[in-house]
Amino acid sequence: MQRRSSVVGGLIMIVVGAFFLLLQFSPSLAAQIDFGQQWPLLIIGLGVFFLLGALFGTPPLAVPGSIVMGIGGILYYQNLSGNWASWAYVWALIPGFVGIGTMLMGILEKKGRRNIREGGRLVVVSLVLFAVFWTFFNGMGTIGRFWPLLLIGLGVWLLLQNRR
Repeated sequence: MQRRSSVVGGLIMIVVGAFFLLLQFSPSLAAQIDFGQQWPLLIIGLGVFFLLGALFGTPPLAVPGSIVMGIGGILYYQNLSGNWASWAYVWALIPGFVGIGTMLMGILEKKGRRNIREGGRLVVVSLVLFAVFWTFFNGMGTIGRFWPLLLIGLGVWLLLQNRR
């Protein structure tokens, strides 16, 4: 596993270095890429490299890959829309990114029923928390006064999960 990790890390460094070297020698290409607006794509790209490492022999890299890629996606949305205040509720998606990575790791390791189940739980909890916080910070129009039912439902679901 150590050898595979160093190979993946080396390949990542080579590709990133080649990209920036290309930008150094091609000013027209560098001028077309507006890093003021597109910088989160670098973070998403780093997450993609982690996921590629997971696909090519190091399944645990799926977890940090999905986290980095998810946060890069959030930053990309916020950078394009200017909606930086959305961080007040969008952070609740990060446990879901962990869950997605855990599920991917379970699938890639081919022994991951437990990982898939636990990752699914994280995704559900994350989505419910996101919905609650989004509703709280963006007005009660969609769910209205009944948003606490989401919390109650999540609590019941967690209790039933632990009962098994």
